Amino acid sequence: MDFEDQKFLIAQLKKGEELAYVYLLDKYHRRLYAYALTLINNEAFAQDIVQTVFLKTWQFREKMNSKYSLQSFLFTSVYNEFINTYKKNQAVSLLEKEYFESLANVVDNVDENVIDKMISMIATEAQNLPPKCRKIFTLSKKEGLTNLEIAEHLNISIKTVEAQITKAFGILHNKLKKNFEAIFFFFIRYGLKKSF
Repeated sequence: MDFEDQKFLIAQLKKGEELAYVYLLDKYHRRLYAYALTLINNEAFAQDIVQTVFLKTWQFREKMNSKYSLQSFLFTSVYNEFINTYKKNQAVSLLEKEYFESLANVVDNVDENVIDKMISMIATEAQNLPPKCRKIFTLSKKEGLTNLEIAEHLNISIKTVEAQITKAFGILHNKLKKNFEAIFFFFIRYGLKKSF
């Protein structure tokens, strides 16, 4: 069975072929989980989102359309599940919304070899940030603390935290954009947690 052929894969999923579903899980789970982590920054919640997406994909498989990209469908489903479940009671800024939506496009095209190289480069450059900036950035992106938690922990204002994180993003983006322009922000959230 050639599950690499999307039309065939979708046809088999529609028929309830479990091997097609196992293939789908094997092929997309890692990337969907990485994408969910960039959205929620919590491993358990990210796993819940991905499991829900795969479950719903199986439950509603008969409605799948082979004319549309299965990969795009799955990434969009992760984003929608995140918004519906975890952000429905919080305001999402326009910038956040654009950031989250752009991640699906970025992850869609990430080469596995680029992932390791990018994580390594970001971790190295993050260590070269100015000390105060590095400390705040690490608390935010590695430890997963909110801006308020960082402000209270360091006894500084939230505005100072926001300014330092913005500064870190600016420095890292400028240092790394020549090589990896589009995928930079994806790895800021996912890669750093694993690397430094």
